Amino acid sequence: MMNTAAFIHGARDVRVGDHVPGVPDDDEVLVDVVSVGVCGSDLHYYKDGGIGSAVIQAPFVPGHEFSARLCADLPRLELARGALVAVDPARPCHRCEWCVRGHHNLCPRVRFLGAPPFNGALTQRLAVPIDSVIALPEGMSADQGAMLEPLGVCIHALDLARPTVHESVAVLGCGPIGLGIVDLLRLAGVRRIVAIDPQAHRTALAQRLGAHHVGTMPEAVAQCDDGLGCELVIEATNSPHGFRDAIRCSRIGARLVLVGIPDGDTYTALAASEARRRGLTVRFSRRMGNVYPRAIELVRGARVDVDALISHRFTLDGAPQAFALQANETPGLIKSIVYPAGSDSAAR
Repeated sequence: MMNTAAFIHGARDVRVGDHVPGVPDDDEVLVDVVSVGVCGSDLHYYKDGGIGSAVIQAPFVPGHEFSARLCADLPRLELARGALVAVDPARPCHRCEWCVRGHHNLCPRVRFLGAPPFNGALTQRLAVPIDSVIALPEGMSADQGAMLEPLGVCIHALDLARPTVHESVAVLGCGPIGLGIVDLLRLAGVRRIVAIDPQAHRTALAQRLGAHHVGTMPEAVAQCDDGLGCELVIEATNSPHGFRDAIRCSRIGARLVLVGIPDGDTYTALAASEARRRGLTVRFSRRMGNVYPRAIELVRGARVDVDALISHRFTLDGAPQAFALQANETPGLIKSIVYPAGSDSAAR
């Protein structure tokens, strides 16, 4: 069967064309993709042609935040054909040292949908592992199902950060991940949330989601406990200066969690003495662990607002525009959703 997909051919080159979804293996099922989020990592493939060693060698289909409808019954999961599901894009090996320790997100043999060379979800139909299918509760929309993956990244970041109620926290970057982290910090009941971003519409949403103070660098540093710095700093930018700016927002002895991926895959203008003299504890966050059950409960219980993060919607033919607008940091844009099958009432 032929279907249509959006391919990244190289840096800033997205084209829509025909794509063969393939015949599913015995442990896979075909799905019709309904809703796909354009992620920051997708934009790095678009802007830079790769992330580290994951380089585009041939045109590939991006997209790893998505919901879909089953093309066949799945008795093992008690799901019927047509059921709306989310799909975990990561397929770890479950055999390596890191998988055995429970760190599936660090598996070096992971097959990750939407990361080259593995095609992703910006297509009408694809085969996915049955073990990766996530049943969605009644009433959850396709958009919410797609947003479970970025919410899972936020949850994993907070698992590493371990915020406590007495702490002040700075969040650098108010894109979808930074905003999701602000929303979760509100639930955690931390004493003070400072949200930092150069775009006013993003900091305005951060304030609506629970930030106590908002601003831009370097002025916002003064809001981090009167210039002393925050006890916890979570960086979720795409800036090569993100690590440096996070250090400057941190208090002596603080914890710092780096979630963002810098443009060019490099941190710049980083003075080692600034981090060393603060005695910082630094952790890097990669993707997520087994967090889908918690993400579903948070959305189902309306404890977080993932719908607030969606600002733009496109059909598959509009995918090139979606990437261009997001890469250019268009004013008013937070998160773009693409509907490969066209406008779907279940996606609203």
